[in-house]
Amino acid sequence: MDINIVYSFFLIFSGAAVLASVALLTRQPLILAYIVLGILVGPFGISLINNTQMLTDVAEIGIIFLLFLLGLDMQPSALLHVLKKATGVALLSSLAFATIGYAIAIGSGFTQLEALIVAISVVFSSTIIGIKLLPTTVLHHRHTGELVVGLLLIQDLIAIIALLVLAGGKDGLSIGTLGKTLLALPLLIAIAYVSVRYVLFRLFAKFDRFHEYIFLVAIGWCLGIAELSKAMGLSLEIGAFIAGVSIATSPIAQYIAESLKPLRDFFLILFFFSLGAGLNIGLLPETLIPVIVLSVVLLAAKPAIFAALLRLGKESKKTAWEIGFRLGQISEFSLLIAFLAIDKGMISEKASVLIQASAILMFMLSSYIVVLNYPSPIAISDRLRRD
Repeated sequence: MDINIVYSFFLIFSGAAVLASVALLTRQPLILAYIVLGILVGPFGISLINNTQMLTDVAEIGIIFLLFLLGLDMQPSALLHVLKKATGVALLSSLAFATIGYAIAIGSGFTQLEALIVAISVVFSSTIIGIKLLPTTVLHHRHTGELVVGLLLIQDLIAIIALLVLAGGKDGLSIGTLGKTLLALPLLIAIAYVSVRYVLFRLFAKFDRFHEYIFLVAIGWCLGIAELSKAMGLSLEIGAFIAGVSIATSPIAQYIAESLKPLRDFFLILFFFSLGAGLNIGLLPETLIPVIVLSVVLLAAKPAIFAALLRLGKESKKTAWEIGFRLGQISEFSLLIAFLAIDKGMISEKASVLIQASAILMFMLSSYIVVLNYPSPIAISDRLRRD
């Protein structure tokens, strides 16, 4: 049955409003409300929305804008400020997490390629949960927030490299195709740099009084570079990220980021709804044990490994463990990797369900741990609630 897009948006946003209200009243993360709604009304639930192609297209648009906004916030100075300490921690922890993910996937009967994709997907921590559960004062003015942001930025860079490799599907892992892709990447960066310096910044400077124009050009720039990236053999997502980074150093970047926040929130809802709708709950019984094992092991291992590495870097025990727990889940990038990998035919639907279900479970449990033990804007205890 075909359902028109207006009716689909009615179901998505009205349903999200109801479940988000319940989530806020019960101190649950809003992300879970959107994912649960997708599971309930999507093709594998009661099937009120069963146009999977439409859902895929919507998710793609959401991913593009999410990565564009991520690029806008990736200031080189912010990354360099914590590079010395955070890089070693990020790389060593990534290797440890990947080893754990690979071992569990192989032990659960998945193929080597599927195990590698699972290993890559569990490396990252959630930018959304990590940042959203940090009080603003901690995020901007304290060492803990600085390290959390630094680690997430480095993980984001690793994720972009992983997406670059996955963009070509199975062939993308070959030396020839990967080499061609890597040659296209610096060319795209050069085109973006020249265009921004000699065209875009001049347009911004000349017409910065017209806010609607800045908004329009920012969206056009994002989608234009994304399409150029796709034409060059990369991915839409890589192009969107480069589009954001290319204008991140401009004084107007923060205004663009602020003006695009409503658009970001709009697509965040659609993105996580689509992820929930794409979760084949019929396969959950087959993957339930691997999901539980992967989630429980990583929930224990991630905080411990982060804390141990940070302690080696002379951080205090309290700070090291807090950062470990705040980054103790897997990421929305993990979901994106599963989405791309299954789209490219690199993993089975069963492996995709393993990644998606583990991410959802870890989002929930990790959020509870942080909310119950550390300062956050949605803490249940008045003692821990910080804006």
